[in-house]
Amino acid sequence: MNIIIQSTLKTLQKSKTLLDSLKDDDLCNASLAPYYSSIGTHLRHILDFYDCIFNLDSDGIIDLTARSRNKNVESNCDCAKNYLDVIIEKLNKADFDINEEVKVIDDLGLGKVKVIYTFGAVLAQANSHTIHHYAIINYILEGLKIPFSDVEFGYNPTTPKTIIFN
Repeated sequence: MNIIIQSTLKTLQKSKTLLDSLKDDDLCNASLAPYYSSIGTHLRHILDFYDCIFNLDSDGIIDLTARSRNKNVESNCDCAKNYLDVIIEKLNKADFDINEEVKVIDDLGLGKVKVIYTFGAVLAQANSHTIHHYAIINYILEGLKIPFSDVEFGYNPTTPKTIIFN
């Protein structure tokens, strides 16, 4: 299995650990200022990103703006776990060439643009994107006083360990 997929699976395992520690009320609690987003909205957003990768169309296009946005994932831990399991299963079975080029559609703020990536590049972006959202989730966990024991949750692997453990 490719190291990018292995890294992605390792990162997504943190979602499973997180979901196992939450109740539905924790998942959908959007009471924390200033953005009033919930853990569930961030997890759904993460999983939608991966789902888009696996919804590659017949022209070899990945449309990152065509997200499913299933609201049940945002408020129901079991639904979120099921969605996560589907993504993990697809990653485990992935047989695409990491170096193969794909066209990726995204909206960077000025409308949709099409960019040439490789499968490896879009998966690496998805992994970094996931870690970025874990940092926001970590902020929400702290604000809601929900304990979570993974001290590296939300930190990029390149973050110096002295920052994490001090």
